[in-house]
Amino acid sequence: MLDRIAEFFIFGVVPLVVGILVMPELSVAAEKTLKGEVTYRERIALPPTAVLFVQLADVSLADAPAAVIGEHKVAPAGQVPIKFEISFDPQVIRPDTTYALQARITVDDRLLFISDMRHQVDPLSDAPQTIMLKMVTSSEEPAAAPVFGQSWLVEYIDGIGVIAEPQATFRISETGKAGGNGPCNVYFATAKVDGSTIAISDIGSTFKACASEIMAEEKALFAALAKAASYHIDAGKLIIVDKDDRVILRFNAAT
Repeated sequence: MLDRIAEFFIFGVVPLVVGILVMPELSVAAEKTLKGEVTYRERIALPPTAVLFVQLADVSLADAPAAVIGEHKVAPAGQVPIKFEISFDPQVIRPDTTYALQARITVDDRLLFISDMRHQVDPLSDAPQTIMLKMVTSSEEPAAAPVFGQSWLVEYIDGIGVIAEPQATFRISETGKAGGNGPCNVYFATAKVDGSTIAISDIGSTFKACASEIMAEEKALFAALAKAASYHIDAGKLIIVDKDDRVILRFNAAT
């Protein structure tokens, strides 16, 4: 009888206790951390209430919102360069997927700096990352006035990046009609502009078929237009952001 009790403790209880003690270590060891810093070119100091947000996102799908893999909030942000560390599960990283870092600095919930260029990254790399932000400035003119009646040339689309040879256009009338020439098709939509807020819906187009990369660009354009939440005009460029204040479209005034 004593032999059986001893056998139970040796082969039953002891391995169970050891397993419980080891499991947390395995969980911690599996976590990956992406490190880097955020900075900007302007020679100005951040206010004490500035907050930095940095996200690691899956930006592979042009017709879907970026899936956040991990994020880091620094509050107060302090002064640049601002260090960040994003912890995430490396098991969710897939080799056939595109990942990017997105960052923004807000002051009292007002957007001050943002990463308006795609910062593509290999999440499993140990290389430190530096994200360059751009200052968001407000036009001195009334916010809504310049956007109407102007033909805009698309030069940046979320999920695609900077367009090497811009051809797609965008135009809004004061009657609420919007549209233009897409990378492949002519498109049309309904736009509601109220101050600096903008909502674009009922997007439709002709049905011409083009090369796959052109169709992907057009699909990304339509998806970004559907996510539009607000806009501003900076140095002659129309910049549209989503509800999270992330730049999703940038246009240059067509001549």
